[in-house]
Amino acid sequence: MQRAHFTACLPLLLMASLASGQEHAGEWVSYRDVYRAMLVFEKYGGPKNLIQNHLQVASKDKADSGDALQVTLSGKSMQINLPLDPTGRTVFPQLKVAYDENATLVFSKSGQYAVRPRVSIVLRVDGAYDTAELRAACDQALAYARHVDASLRNKQCVGVRLVFGKKGVQAGARLRKSDGVGLALPVAEAAAFAGDADDGFPTVTYRFAGAERTQLLASNAPLAIVPLFE
Repeated sequence: MQRAHFTACLPLLLMASLASGQEHAGEWVSYRDVYRAMLVFEKYGGPKNLIQNHLQVASKDKADSGDALQVTLSGKSMQINLPLDPTGRTVFPQLKVAYDENATLVFSKSGQYAVRPRVSIVLRVDGAYDTAELRAACDQALAYARHVDASLRNKQCVGVRLVFGKKGVQAGARLRKSDGVGLALPVAEAAAFAGDADDGFPTVTYRFAGAERTQLLASNAPLAIVPLFE
């Protein structure tokens, strides 16, 4: 695989410090701070049925893959493990009791971590994506990005990046045109999200072109489909 050369997808920034990838030095971060940042997406009134929001915890140390990192929601009445996927994302639990108890997200390893929301496109079980729907999902992501960051008002959604796991599955995707002809897309190593330290994920980038009805067929389930803005 070759290393990708592309315009990096812009991070979706929420609250000033946390959502811009707050560099947290230490072994914990406030649940309340994360809750407030993640709540912005929940309260957003624009279309969002094609996109989703996760919490990402990523080491700032490029030598640390983060494979052994564990995150625990710790409060007076709870200890909840939050499993991370290979990109460092987890489903963030919005719990009133955790907020009331001023719980913390505790990291199993000391170091510096970027803690931020990550918006991606909802995955399909069958791995078949109409490019028109991908474009609509990307537009939803861009509208939300502009909602939280006015500096993105001049950006356009130009495509998507499929991010695959480094182990266990073969990365790949092909474009199927309306006449049934298939075209395999190149696989390249890249970061899952802009700003991530680890850039070794197999990825496939598809850039929108014209109005022709086509389908993007993933050979295996990707970890994430990331909207690309330029």
